[in-house]
Amino acid sequence: MTLSNSKHIWVTKNSGERAEFSKKKLWLSLEKSGANKNEIKEIISVIEGLLYPGITTKEIYKKAFSLLRKTSRPYAAKYKLKKALLELGPTGFPFEKYLAEVLKHEGFSISVGDIMKGQCIPHEVDIVAKKGNKLMIMECKFHANSRRICDVKIPLYFHSRFSDLEKQWKKNPKSKGKEYKGWIATNTRFSSDAIKYANCVSLNLLGWKTPKKGSLKERIDASGVHPITCLTTLTSKEKKLLLKKMVVLAKDICHDEKKLQSVGISHVRIKKIIKEAKGLCGL
Repeated sequence: MTLSNSKHIWVTKNSGERAEFSKKKLWLSLEKSGANKNEIKEIISVIEGLLYPGITTKEIYKKAFSLLRKTSRPYAAKYKLKKALLELGPTGFPFEKYLAEVLKHEGFSISVGDIMKGQCIPHEVDIVAKKGNKLMIMECKFHANSRRICDVKIPLYFHSRFSDLEKQWKKNPKSKGKEYKGWIATNTRFSSDAIKYANCVSLNLLGWKTPKKGSLKERIDASGVHPITCLTTLTSKEKKLLLKKMVVLAKDICHDEKKLQSVGISHVRIKKIIKEAKGLCGL
C-alpha cells in the first residue's frame, strides 16, 4: 500500500503549530499498537473521509483511538500511551516510579527519592540509576497537560544541584573511572532554550521525542512496560484510586485480583480488566 497522502490537508497540532496530515505517521502509530494491515487500512480510510482544513491532531487521535478500541482493547491501550502518561498524576511520584521501571528493564539498578550529600547541602534526588560504571542522577518533571513544557528554568535549577552533588561525588576515591551524568526527564517536551542550555552544560534530556535516538517514547516501546493508565477498561476514578495505592504498572494487576477489588471493582469487570492487561503485556 502506498503511504503517500491522497489529500493535502493541514492539521493543527497541540502546540498550535500547523503541519500537513501524514498518512505515514498515522500508519506507523497504528502499526506499533499491534493492528494488522487490513485493520490499519480501514481506520485510515475512515479518518481520511473526516479530514478538513485545520482539523486538530487531537480530533484525529480520538477518532483513531475509538476505531481501534472496537477492533482490540489491548491495541487501543498501546495506542494511547502518550495520553496515559499525562494521567499519571496529580503528583509526579507515579511518573517517577513508572520511569524507574522502564530503566530497570534496561538493566539499571534503581532507587527513588534518595537523599544524597552534596558538597554544600544534601539534595533529594528523584531517581538514581546505576549500571556498570554508569551513574545517572535524574530529575523528573511531570505534566498533566501536553501543552505544558519544561522551560529553561528547569535545567538552570537542576544544574546547580547536580554540580553540588558531582563535587562531593568526585571526592570519593571509588568514583575514579566512572561516568557520572545528570538527566532531566519529562513526559512532555522541552523549550528550545532548555535544550540549548542543557547541551551547553552537558546535561542529558529525556522527553517524549527527546533525544532523537533513545527518546522516552522509544525507550518505552523497547521495554514493553506500560502504565496502568493505558487500560481502556478502567474508569478515570479507578485509575486515580489505584495510583494512590502505588499500583502504577499494567502488569501489577495481571495476576492479582485483590488490587482491583481494593478499589471497589466488581468481579465481572475485574475479568475484563485483567484480560485487557494481559493482552497489553503479552501474557
